[in-house]
Amino acid sequence: MAGQGATTADPVLILVAEDEPDIASFLRRGLTAEGYECVVAGDAETALSVARTRPVDLVLLDLILPDRSGLDVLRVLRARDPRLPVLILTAREDVDTKIMGLDQGADDYLTKPFAFDELLARIRALLRREQATSNAVRAGELALDLRERIVRSPHGQATLSMRESALLEVFLRHPNQVLSRGQITSTVWPQGFDIETNVVDVYIGYLRRKVPWPSDVVLETIRGAGYRLKAD
Repeated sequence: MAGQGATTADPVLILVAEDEPDIASFLRRGLTAEGYECVVAGDAETALSVARTRPVDLVLLDLILPDRSGLDVLRVLRARDPRLPVLILTAREDVDTKIMGLDQGADDYLTKPFAFDELLARIRALLRREQATSNAVRAGELALDLRERIVRSPHGQATLSMRESALLEVFLRHPNQVLSRGQITSTVWPQGFDIETNVVDVYIGYLRRKVPWPSDVVLETIRGAGYRLKAD
């Protein structure tokens, strides 16, 4: 275990949407020291772009961003991935703002200034909660039982190999996000695996033939970028 947060082979990726440079730098240094991978976005559009193109595991979201409200960002994130843990960080202490953030889909709320140890505890709690509910993952009408490695849809079911299951899980946990071959390889295959081989493409082919794909889920090839599981 690297620090208290993640393994060295597969670090948890935390997106920090924060426009105050001092706070952003403080969070990046602290989270990195705890073993997390951290990406900082100083505005709403950058945050949404990161969340769209990288497999983010948790978001720390400031409500006041220079281009759009943090609540707007939250609504977009929730529309894309209802399971993504989002913790709001804000200087606004009024109860109405807190209720509004939670009602919009935030999982937790922390008011600035805050103790870094408390933030870490809340991050760990959110990640544990996500892990505890992750025996099955789904997108649209497609569901994967992680224990049995059985994928189901209205069109039937299929039993996957360990690697096929791991690959499909990555897509199901990050629907509507473009994942590069490098990102997929680093998550599904052992550290140091040669990403220049075509093994990802081969296993994508296995999934396309084997999975009983429902009409609302499509595994797309994004030319020059990678793959995306498009789910309504």
